[in-house]
Amino acid sequence: MPDFEKMLFGDENWNFIPEIMIRTFLMYLIILISLRLLGKRGVKQLSVFELVVIISLGSAAGDPMFYKEVGLGSALFVFAVVVSAYKITAYLVGKSKKIEEIVEGKSIYLIRDGRFSIENFKKEQMAQDEFFAELRQQHITHLGQVELTIIETSGELSIFFYKDEDVKYGLPILPDNFDERADVISEYGYYSCSFCGFTEELKPSPKHICKTCEKTKWVKSIKETRVT
Repeated sequence: MPDFEKMLFGDENWNFIPEIMIRTFLMYLIILISLRLLGKRGVKQLSVFELVVIISLGSAAGDPMFYKEVGLGSALFVFAVVVSAYKITAYLVGKSKKIEEIVEGKSIYLIRDGRFSIENFKKEQMAQDEFFAELRQQHITHLGQVELTIIETSGELSIFFYKDEDVKYGLPILPDNFDERADVISEYGYYSCSFCGFTEELKPSPKHICKTCEKTKWVKSIKETRVT
């Protein structure tokens, strides 16, 4: 028969349970105080190095909670070093733009004038489907509605839209429309390159090369205004 008590508590006995509860509560207070010392920005909006701090604090807090051979004092020293390192890094970031870019990165344009900034896309590990999904959540149906899209250092997207009267033909990002991309231009009209979003008026042809990226897959463009 399985030893359920050992499965639940390992080699520890029931007498250690109250100590675990006390250790956990104390570490909870230490984490709370440490996060308060990091400031509001460190809690609300995590950059890359702030995420490292949170992971470090979590790692340092875990062992003292349930390993009796690990003292709380060691965790306190770790917390003091991590918080101090964060404060120093934040100070240097505030003093130097170069250090800020190294530590946090910088904002990058992903869409300009309804077209993808292909070179900038190569710098970001973002799948096309994932990007399209984020745009669709903002009620965007095609790139002709979008003047600019910027990925911020936090990873969030800042999107600037054309006014309704300025919306132009653009690459559809709805799944049904985008899946109809093809090499053959079957009828006269506006078409968008499925790779870069370049849009132009095309005549029927068996193959057409994009002037911007030299790809050959095209999607019938649309010019609908945004509905929110």
